[in-house]
Amino acid sequence: MLLLVAFIVGFIMAFSIGANDVANSMSTAVGARAITPKQAVMIAAVLEFLGAVMFGSHVATTITKGIVKVEFMNDPRQVLAGALAALLGSSVWILLATVWGMPVSTTHSIVGGMAGFGIASAGLHAINWNKMISIVLSWVLSPIAGWLLAYALFKIVSHAILRKLHPAVAMKRSIPLIIFATFFIVCLLFAVKTLKVNFEEALVWSSVIATIAGVLGTMLLRRIRPVGLDEYEYVEAIFKRLQIMTSCYVSFSHGANDVANAVGPVALVYWIISHGNVAQKVGVPVWLLAIGGLGISAGALFLGQRVMKTVGEEITQLNNSRGFCIDFSTASTVLFASVLGLPISTTHVVVGSVVGVGTARGVELVNVGVLKNIVISWFATVPVSALVSAGFYLLILRFI
Repeated sequence: MLLLVAFIVGFIMAFSIGANDVANSMSTAVGARAITPKQAVMIAAVLEFLGAVMFGSHVATTITKGIVKVEFMNDPRQVLAGALAALLGSSVWILLATVWGMPVSTTHSIVGGMAGFGIASAGLHAINWNKMISIVLSWVLSPIAGWLLAYALFKIVSHAILRKLHPAVAMKRSIPLIIFATFFIVCLLFAVKTLKVNFEEALVWSSVIATIAGVLGTMLLRRIRPVGLDEYEYVEAIFKRLQIMTSCYVSFSHGANDVANAVGPVALVYWIISHGNVAQKVGVPVWLLAIGGLGISAGALFLGQRVMKTVGEEITQLNNSRGFCIDFSTASTVLFASVLGLPISTTHVVVGSVVGVGTARGVELVNVGVLKNIVISWFATVPVSALVSAGFYLLILRFI
């Protein structure tokens, strides 16, 4: 019975992750009209599931996220109740934020859930406060890093292509470099963050793949003729194809990386019931990754459009060149943070990048009201998840 409850709760968590985090990958493509909202949720559902099943096991499942100290994770009964409570607490908050249309960090939510059960179980001294400080730091670091890079990148694209006398000619010259840089960043990020490949080896393979993609991509994209299009429409047509590709990558890698947030605690429950003891890290079977992938896909399909609309349409107006700058900046920021070991939230980076592109065109073009609500939801994530989790922990403990 406990195992069945754990599967259901894990599916709910995966559903909430899919519903909220689909905005990370598809919101800019939808906001820029590269794809329709319906196409976006369909593409995201398929790619999130594939990423979860194919590469989810490569993501190390550190169950407590380093929040609850190891010495307070010995009683199987308490840990079992805590894992379920953390999933429920974070799911409730993420679903509330999704209905509200606010993009929040699902990783921060599960961190809040873990902290809530730790405090309810053993008090404030059970929490690794240094780790909590690093998470709070990421609230500031993530959006600022995304904003700075997106601002700079959009200024470069504007200067090098959009403001030229003949933008189409400038775009044709820039295609090889843009494709190379895009594939290089995407491949390197996937190798380092998801596959955990050695950085030097990842650098070599990313360079090879990016070079091949640059040659083939240039041949294909240069076939697009600006017949019937003005020069700016031609430029946007090129960026549209690149943006769809980057959005698909982000969706696939999200399924691989974030499925652990939903199925990690479920895997722990499965381990405790099967072995009768506690483990800090447990392997996640493929069938459990599939359940998580299905949950993420279902969340993207049924509720994904709410947050996608907020990020893609309500912060600032987007087109394909702006959307590409946002996606490229987000991938680059997450890559640098992963290599340096810095705490960072992809959700916060995406929002920061959207604001960066908006402010590059003029501060008055950013919807400050929407931005204020988003920031409030960010600061509420950990405490609300922790409080709800603590309540569920005390309740579940009575029944097991």
